[in-house]
Amino acid sequence: MFRRSHLKILLTGNSGAGKSALMNQYVNNRFSSRYRATIGADFLSKEVHIDGRKLTVQIWDTAGTERFQALGTALYRGSDCCLLVFDVTSANSFQALEKWHKQLLLQIEPEEEPTFPIAVIGNKMDLENREVSSEEAELWSKLHEATYFETSAKEATNVQEVFEWAIQAVLKNRRVPEEPQPDSVHLETRPPEGAHREKCSC
Repeated sequence: MFRRSHLKILLTGNSGAGKSALMNQYVNNRFSSRYRATIGADFLSKEVHIDGRKLTVQIWDTAGTERFQALGTALYRGSDCCLLVFDVTSANSFQALEKWHKQLLLQIEPEEEPTFPIAVIGNKMDLENREVSSEEAELWSKLHEATYFETSAKEATNVQEVFEWAIQAVLKNRRVPEEPQPDSVHLETRPPEGAHREKCSC
């Protein structure tokens, strides 16, 4: 059983890394090559069915520019998972992950930090002019206890897998033990004190 019927996934990273494209590809199965910078924040929602239960997934796309970082506290509040997105053709966007990761740790509750699901997303893997190798990104992710994926929002490569991982990671954190049934009674039969126990004659 789960505590809430909705969950919140946050996308952070430099402007132009493809956060909006990933979100739109997952929710709307659509990709646009026209770049439009996110102003403040944007979000889409999608209903999914897990174990026979309907859940609403809210995906928040945060602006990747300095002037909107003051919105951080409000945007991070209530988040269940964070996807740190960078562009594999931009070394600068990869190096900025350190900044985004630190900001995330400042915003989440200390008691949540050890189990808070974090993934690093190397987007635009369909392009040939890479500046960040898979090995380098995987090592950074491992050092920061994050799961690493490479995606192409344009070709829809691994997009579904990323969000499915995020949903399952959140639900694993939220899962609570089933409470015992109130009418379930455990009976143990014991012979009366002093009663003689007959030995088996077999």
